[in-house]
This record gives sequence, C-alpha cells and structure tokens, in this order.
Amino acid sequence: MPKSEFLREAEARGFIFQCTDMEALDAAMQAGPVAGYIGFDPTADSLHVGSLIQIMMLRLLHRHGHRPVALAGGGTARIGDPSFREEARKLMTAETIATNLRGVEGCLRQFLPLGTGPNEPLLTNNADWLDRLSYIDLLRDVGIHFSVNRMLSFDSVRSRLDREQGLTFLEFNYSILQSYDFKELNSRHGVTLQMGGSDQWGNIVSGIDLVRRMNGAQVFGLTTPLLTTSSGAKMGKTAQGAVWLSAHRLPVFDYWQFWRNVEDADVGRFLRLFTDLPIEECDRLAALGGAEINEAKKILATEATALCHGRAAAEEAAEAARRTFEEGSTTAALPTVTIPSALLTEGLPAFRLFVEAGFAASNGEARRLIRGGGARVNDVVVTDEAQAVSAADLHDGAIKLSSGRKRHILVRPA
Repeated sequence: MPKSEFLREAEARGFIFQCTDMEALDAAMQAGPVAGYIGFDPTADSLHVGSLIQIMMLRLLHRHGHRPVALAGGGTARIGDPSFREEARKLMTAETIATNLRGVEGCLRQFLPLGTGPNEPLLTNNADWLDRLSYIDLLRDVGIHFSVNRMLSFDSVRSRLDREQGLTFLEFNYSILQSYDFKELNSRHGVTLQMGGSDQWGNIVSGIDLVRRMNGAQVFGLTTPLLTTSSGAKMGKTAQGAVWLSAHRLPVFDYWQFWRNVEDADVGRFLRLFTDLPIEECDRLAALGGAEINEAKKILATEATALCHGRAAAEEAAEAARRTFEEGSTTAALPTVTIPSALLTEGLPAFRLFVEAGFAASNGEARRLIRGGGARVNDVVVTDEAQAVSAADLHDGAIKLSSGRKRHILVRPA
C-alpha cells in the first residue's frame, strides 16, 4: 500500500495500471511536490470523455499538492500518434492544429486552474521545442540513444506491421519525439513523472530511458487502465459518436444524459474515477440496488457534468431531465437546433425533419426509426413516415422531437 496521499487515493479509485518503480515514486512524493505530465494531441477542437481519465489524474495530482503539467502536442500533431491505429492519421494543416489547440486548452481549463505559478497547473506545447529541432541534431543527440530492435518490439508498432497498412517512417519517429518531450519537460520544468494510458507504456519507458541518458535524472512512469464499459464498448463512444467535453460540440443536457445512461455495473467505478465524491460515498451509491441505482446514476451525471460545465449548468440539465422524463414537459434546457423557417412554413415529411434535426444520418435511417416506433413529435408517436410537420406544430416557438426514450431535441425555425 503506497504511503503518499496521491498514490494511495489513485490506487483506491482505480487509476493505476502500471508503474515503473512504485516504491521510489512513493518516496519521492512523500519527500515533496512532484511535477507530472500527460500529453494531449489536438486531433479535434475538443477533447472527449476518452481523455477524461487523464484529466482527472491531473486534478488528483494537483489536489494532493503536486504540479500537473498538461502537454499539448502542437508539434507531434504534425505527425500523429500511430499507437494501436489501423492506419495512418490524416495530416493536419497548421491552421487546423492552431484551432484544435485552442479547443483543447478550453477543455483543460474547464477542469484545471491553469497558470504559470510554481504550484499552478501548467499548460505547455511541444511545438516550442520540436519546431526548433533540426533533423541532424535529432539524429546525433537523440537518435543515438534508441535501438531500432527495441522499438520494433513495442506492441503498438508490431500491431501495425502485422497489417496490410504498414507503419510509415514519419510515424515511426513519433516514439522518439514523445521521449524527447519528457527530456525537455524535465530540463525546463523539473518534470519527473509521465502519466498516460496503458497503450503508452512503451513510449513512456523509452522517455524514461532517454531522460536518464541525457539528463542523468531519475524519473518515473505511471499508466492508467484503458477503459471500456461493462458491455465491452469503448469509453466515450456512443452510437451517435464521441462524447465531447466542449458544449459547442455536445450540449450540456446530452453530456448529462450520457452519464445518466451508463450501465448499472459501471456506476461505482465511474463515480470513483470521474467525480470528486469521497470514495466511501461512491461505494455506498454503487451498492444501491433495484430502482435506487437510478438515483445513483443521477448523482453521477450531475457530479460529472458539474466538473466539466459548472454546478449551475449541471443542475439545470438535471432539472431539464426530470421535467422531460418524469413530467413529460418540453423545456428550454433541451438541446436546440434551428432549421430554415421556410421548411416549416411549407411543411415537410416527418422523416425529413428527423434528418434536418440530426437525429438520423439519412432518409433511410429516419424511415427505419419511424417504422420501429421510436420517433415522436411533441411526445406523440409518429406512425406515418410521410406525416407532414409544419409551423402549426410549433409549441412555444419549437417542435419537440424524440428518438427513443432518452434522446430529445427542440427544433426552432431560423
């Protein structure tokens, strides 16, 4: 059992999968503040729930008096992490990377009080050093410390080499650049701990070796488990797509609903990982049975949403859900889309409206939803896919569409 407060709580909450030297890291954390970092590649203009376990690790590190460092991969984004991907990432333009970096920073600020003071969470960008690194310098000063034989043994590399889509030399360099990040963060900010998902173990170990060789410093690696739901689905993915952390990508109400609809078997684990509730309270809620587990899910949804979007927005989403599902009322807090007013003036078939609202990706998908009895307009089941919907169906300036029991949206004329 670790003695340092951070490692003790991280272990109790289920954050720890592997550590390069738990005893030495525990001793270092007892001796004083440790700076630890996690990298986030700006592959989109928002992070999603799949990154949340890493963000929560940084929050926990800060809560126990250590310094979290979030590394935005503005430099490595020009290559893309090939780890366990079936094919190469599409290369992004400088403009796209800049836009995505702003979005990633916004997401991190929702969870961490980023600053530049000695004890404040720090946001860095590896473009600050990678963009200035010449190829000859990389080969001479860094490449000499890497064994190609060892790099080929990494699971993330082997998995690509075994497929028809091979690994490009561009992607093969990614592990070297990530290792160099650790070396630079150790030199610039005294970072001695790298954290990440268990799929990053090979890259983390390489970074530790490089810091030891180039800086002569003792550093550590700590990984978190790769999360799936109890049914085996990838964490943060739904049938509708990624569960984004930015409200412009996913309405707060939908974010709350994601957590409210988790499987019963996941409630306790997710309470420990994705809320700040005391572990004892998480265990108590997880032990609830029958219909009471739904109350635990509501608490999970509200607490997780409060961390991401603020307490007021979380409680508003919870109240909107209560009114929608328990009273059957339409509420302004539901997600809203606008469509050209001319469409409603003229009237359009119900299946077309569901496509326009984003509830179906195609006319065929919308027709199947209606035929299956899962489509409702203003809480009335649609039985005729060609049923006309027009401005006459507006209530308080909106039409409420429902897909199944749990997805609702308000359609307003533009």
